[in-house]
Amino acid sequence: MKMKTLKKSGLSKEELIQAYRQVLRGRRLDERLWQLTRIGKTSFNISGQGAEVAQVAMAFDPQKDYFLPYYRDMTACLVWGMTSKDILMGSFGKEADPSSHGRQMPNHYGSKEHNIVSFSSTVSTQMPLATGVGYAAQLQKADFVALTTTGEGSANQGEVQEAMNFAGVKKLPVIFVVENNEYAISVPIEEQYANKRMADRAKAYGFEGVTVDGSDFTEVYLAFKEAVKAAREKKGPKLIELMVSRLTSHSADDDQSVYRSKEEIEEMKKNDAVKLFEKQLLEEGYLTDEDISKIDEEIRAEINQATDEAEAMPDPVPTSILEEVYAK
Repeated sequence: MKMKTLKKSGLSKEELIQAYRQVLRGRRLDERLWQLTRIGKTSFNISGQGAEVAQVAMAFDPQKDYFLPYYRDMTACLVWGMTSKDILMGSFGKEADPSSHGRQMPNHYGSKEHNIVSFSSTVSTQMPLATGVGYAAQLQKADFVALTTTGEGSANQGEVQEAMNFAGVKKLPVIFVVENNEYAISVPIEEQYANKRMADRAKAYGFEGVTVDGSDFTEVYLAFKEAVKAAREKKGPKLIELMVSRLTSHSADDDQSVYRSKEEIEEMKKNDAVKLFEKQLLEEGYLTDEDISKIDEEIRAEINQATDEAEAMPDPVPTSILEEVYAK
């Protein structure tokens, strides 16, 4: 499938270069988190490598909209305003971690400052919460939209169906996103669901669903721009299925080589969305090889500094274990 040109996105050169910076920051930070688990400095990581381009291309207004993510959405959380240091403090379990003050597992993102709503380890519980946020917008006659994401395996949970059904009935401003990497831990899609596309399920709840190529920045950007515009115009929810890759194992405690062939993994890495985005930026004249090298160098330095600063931050005091758990 031929990718849509970046020009068709309607974004300026500066905006596209900033998008690339966000994509690369997400990849490099994810690699660092993975490295920290391997050398025993942190306990766990669940990666979003392969979905960074799609997450950066989701068109929302973080200043007023709400984001209810799932555990692979680190890059999207960076776009919404969290910093590399914020993410690293969560992984190290530091007191200043904005997600939970070091009281939840890593990869459980949340930031009141940036309208990112924290979530549970029980998968897809963020979906009915997002419906509640959308219902609040409707009741308050407010101009904000709720974005919520999950994986295609998690999308089979009952909470997802309840959330979509209520959002459809009330025509709520909620964008449901399924990031389909075709594996629920070790289970491929043919053993997960019988429908052809996850997006087809939206029809049962009375709204539209679309499937888009998560490696095509322009296609993703335009799909979300249209969905958000419709939600703001009170036309109801939408389901967007993002077809993405999962370049790593399910988590730091998994080994995908046990259930995926070497050839499948190598082919997936050849079509890495970050590399495809770089190639497109080069071919369409937005960046040069020198520009890419410079950006990469700057981001690596930023992440090195953020790692050192986050690691040096104080741990939670044991006597404060019951603090910062419930709202004051």
